[in-house]
Amino acid sequence: MNITRNFDLLDNLLESYTKPVAIAGKRTGSWKEYSTEEYVSIVNNISYGLLEIGINKEDKIAIISFNRPEWNFADFGASQLGAVTVPMYPTIGEADYKHILNDAGVKVILVENIEIYSKVAAIKNQVSSLEKIYSFDHIPGLPQWTELCELGKKNPNSEKVKALKDSVKSDDLMTLIYTSGTTGTPKGVMLTHNNILSNVRGAQKVCPVNHTHKVLSFLPLCHIFERMICYLYHYVGAGIYYAENMDTIGDNLKEVQPYAFSTVPRLLEKVYDKIIAKGHDLTGIKKSLFFWAVDLGLKYELGNKNGWWYNQQLKIADKLIFSKWREALGGHVGVIVSGAAALQPRLARIFTAAKINVLEGYGLTETSPVITVNRMEHENRMFGSVGLPIEDVEVKIAEDGEILCKGPNIMIGYYNLPDATKEVIDEQNWFHTGDVGRMEGKFLIITDRKKEVFKTSGGKYIAPQVMENKFKESPFIEQIMVIGENEKHSAALIVPAWDYLKQWCEKNGITWGDKEKIILNPQVLHVYLEEINHYNKGFGDWETIKKFELIPGEWSIEGGEMTPTLKLKRKPILAKYSALVERIYRS
Repeated sequence: MNITRNFDLLDNLLESYTKPVAIAGKRTGSWKEYSTEEYVSIVNNISYGLLEIGINKEDKIAIISFNRPEWNFADFGASQLGAVTVPMYPTIGEADYKHILNDAGVKVILVENIEIYSKVAAIKNQVSSLEKIYSFDHIPGLPQWTELCELGKKNPNSEKVKALKDSVKSDDLMTLIYTSGTTGTPKGVMLTHNNILSNVRGAQKVCPVNHTHKVLSFLPLCHIFERMICYLYHYVGAGIYYAENMDTIGDNLKEVQPYAFSTVPRLLEKVYDKIIAKGHDLTGIKKSLFFWAVDLGLKYELGNKNGWWYNQQLKIADKLIFSKWREALGGHVGVIVSGAAALQPRLARIFTAAKINVLEGYGLTETSPVITVNRMEHENRMFGSVGLPIEDVEVKIAEDGEILCKGPNIMIGYYNLPDATKEVIDEQNWFHTGDVGRMEGKFLIITDRKKEVFKTSGGKYIAPQVMENKFKESPFIEQIMVIGENEKHSAALIVPAWDYLKQWCEKNGITWGDKEKIILNPQVLHVYLEEINHYNKGFGDWETIKKFELIPGEWSIEGGEMTPTLKLKRKPILAKYSALVERIYRS
C-alpha cells in the first residue's frame, strides 16, 4: 500500500504482517505483548479519546517517557488526528520542560511515572496552553492513559477520525523534536510525515531486517534515530521488544534473542569493555586463547583481504571464543546499527570478525535523521567511515570542509525561528550540518564538529573528536575531553575506567580506596602518562596531549556533562572543571 503518513504504517502492518507480537514491553518483571490487531485497536481508541477531550488537527501533544508500547499508542493515536507530537527526554530539567512546553504550545502531556510528573507538576502552572496530563504508570490523583483509552471505547467516532486522517498530507508537520541544547536553548525541529518516511524508505533498502525477525529497542524513542528505526521495523513487519531499562539490556537480549538493535558507541564500548574484563579474569590457556582471538579480530579486513590462513584461524577463534560473544547478545544478533556519535573503528572491525555486523551511520535530528550508513555488503562498507548516502539524499563537502546535504529528509525549519532556519538551510536548499568531513571514494568520513574544532595560541587547528576516539582505545580511559583552545598545547580531562583501574591497582599492590586519592597516586599517574604517550604517537606534534587531569567520577546526563544521546557537553564540562583547567595551563 502507499505509505505517505506515519499512521499508514499501522494499516500496512495490519494488511501485510498480522502477527501475534507486533510490539511488546517489559514492566515489573514480565513481558506484555500486543498482537497487530490489539495494537491498532488501542491506537484507534486513543484517537477517539483525544477527540473526545477536544484535540484537533495541529494541536500539540507531548510524550515524556522511556520506551514502552504506550509511547507508540500515544504517538500514532495523536497523528491520526493530524495532531503534532512533541517527544521530550525524561532526563531533562524543569527549565527545559518549561521552555519546550511553552514554545510548542502543548495542550496534553503523557508522562510515564511519578518522577517525571513531579518535574512537570513544578512548572505546569507556568504553561498557559496546557489542559490535560495523563500518566502511563498509576499515579494517585492523575488520570491514567487507560482512562483516555476507555473514553475512546465509549465514544467511538470512526467517521471523524477517518476524515481527519484523510485530511493529513505527507508534507504536514508530524512532530516537533527539540534539540538537546548542547549549544544553547533547545530548538524545535519541524519534521513532516514525508521527511521521516523518506528516511524509512531509504534506510529500508539497505536494512537486512524483515518480518521474520525480532528486534530489541532501548535507545530513547524521543530521539529521531530510534523513532525512525522503529517506524522502519513497522514498515518491514519486524516484532519490536522494548527493554525494561538500560540496566537490563543484557538480560533482555538473552530473553528476546533479537536479530537486530540500534545503539550509540558509548554503550557498545561498555559491552566490549565487559567482554575484555571477563577475558582478564581467565587464567592459563583459556586466557591466552581469548586474547589470541581478540588480536586476530582486531586485524580483520573486509572483502576477504586477510587471506586463507587468517580465515582458518578465524574459524577456530569463532568456535572457541566469538560464538560465546554472540551468545551473550542473545545468540541471534546479525546486525547492530550505531549512530549519534563517532564509533571506534576497532569495535566495528572486531565485532564484524565475530559475525556481529556493526554498521555505523550518520545523521542529525534535522535530517530525519539518516544521511549515510554502511551496508551489509563488504563492498559498501568501510571501517572508520559512516558509509554511503541513502537513496534520494545528496552529500557534498563545502570549501571549508563542512558536510552539506540535500533531500526529502531535510526538516522544514526550526519552530518559531526563521532566522535560525536560514542559518542552516541555504538558498539552494543545502542543509549545513555543522560537521566537518571528507569523502574517501564513495564513503563519508567525519572528522569533527565544525564548532568543536579549536585553534591553539600557535595557530594550529585541533579536531578533538578524532583524538578522543583514539585515546578511548586505552582500557584505562572511560571518557576523555581534549582541550586547549587559545592555549599553547592540547591537554585532556580524563575519567578513568574504574573497573579496569581497580584490577590494575590490585595486581600492582596498590590499596583501592577513595577515588579522589587513587587518582593522585604516583603509580596511577605514571600508568596514565604511559597511555597518553602511547596514543600520542599517531598525532602530529602540535596535536599531542602534553598534560592531563584525572576526574574522580563519571560524566553523565544527570550530572549535566552529557546530552541525552551521550555526547559530551563541552562548555558545561569546562565550567565545572575550570580549576583543573587552570592547574593544567597556569601551574
